[in-house]
Amino acid sequence: MNKERTITLFLVILTAALSRLLPHPENVAPIAAIALFAGAKFERKSLAFALPLLPMLLSDMVLGHPSKLAYLSFALIVCIGFALRKGAGAGRVFAASLSASVLFFLVTNCVYLSSGHMYPHTWQGLMLSYEMGIPFFRNTLLGDLFYSALLFGGFALAERRFSWLQVRPLATA
Repeated sequence: MNKERTITLFLVILTAALSRLLPHPENVAPIAAIALFAGAKFERKSLAFALPLLPMLLSDMVLGHPSKLAYLSFALIVCIGFALRKGAGAGRVFAASLSASVLFFLVTNCVYLSSGHMYPHTWQGLMLSYEMGIPFFRNTLLGDLFYSALLFGGFALAERRFSWLQVRPLATA
């Protein structure tokens, strides 16, 4: 990957991550979209995992509310982003973003595994956890779709405009 492209991708992700610190509706955040975008765009998998998780860790130090299950879900969302490496058309990005929202909902609302205090350790407790999370899912989904469209769409437009952002094939001997 060329240096200019890597720096630009990093700056795009940093800008999106900083938006988490701005006032926003509850559960409308860029982190899942950043995880998808990083998984799709960074050749180095270590960067793809580090770039969504590092801003989240830093902003959690300011905002509080860190959750191991949230970090796990974002790491899994990076893996969904890997599926977009072969093509990130609007339909594929929409499906990946929807999948990311559902994955985040299923993983993070499984709080009975981690907290043990909010819901009983039963099937009914798990279902109650999911039921109580439904009102928050709408904003999560809207935020993920918005930020995914912004990141993927904006970067696709930039790639068309600036040739130095395009992936260059490796030179062969």
